[in-house]
Amino acid sequence: MIAVKDNSPQLTPEEYFIWEEKQLEKHEYINGQVYAMSGGSVNHGRIAIRFTNLFETHLEGRSCITGNSDIKVNIVETNNYTYPDVSVTCDDRDRTTTQYITYPCLIVEVLSPSTEAYDRGGKFRMYRRNPILQDYLLVSSTSIEMDLYHKKDTGEWIIINYKEGDTVELKSINLSFAIEQVYRGLTLTPELMDN
Repeated sequence: MIAVKDNSPQLTPEEYFIWEEKQLEKHEYINGQVYAMSGGSVNHGRIAIRFTNLFETHLEGRSCITGNSDIKVNIVETNNYTYPDVSVTCDDRDRTTTQYITYPCLIVEVLSPSTEAYDRGGKFRMYRRNPILQDYLLVSSTSIEMDLYHKKDTGEWIIINYKEGDTVELKSINLSFAIEQVYRGLTLTPELMDN
């Protein structure tokens, strides 16, 4: 999903929830500003669906919630709300809220050229505030590549780069899968770089 700053006035979190219910599209809410979420590419959508299905199947029978891009994540100890492409929470505190979750252990963002820098930088800095988050997976929609930011038991974040032929390991939900499983049947077109 691609976030674009909306020209609406600054809102309180309460005003944001009321206002967004009346909107045709979703909006992230960061520091009082709203950002319209526009659609991504076909590959972007298909990859996100595959992750949602993969996680739902794997977690069946467990008390976890797999969220798609319609479920907001509240950034811990803030009034900021984002719409990641996919999230998983197994925290009981998230069973008591109806408009958002706060404690995902896993977040997946499918990269778009216009949001990749934000997803790797500012958005990840916000997500890291969550003490429960263990895995933050950034997924290319143009090539068979994924970057996993994994929090070790020491609290240190490491980056693991996955490519064709690799097995992706998500310790947060005890799941391993061949990277190709997510990309099967997709036509991948590398982004053209400006010279």
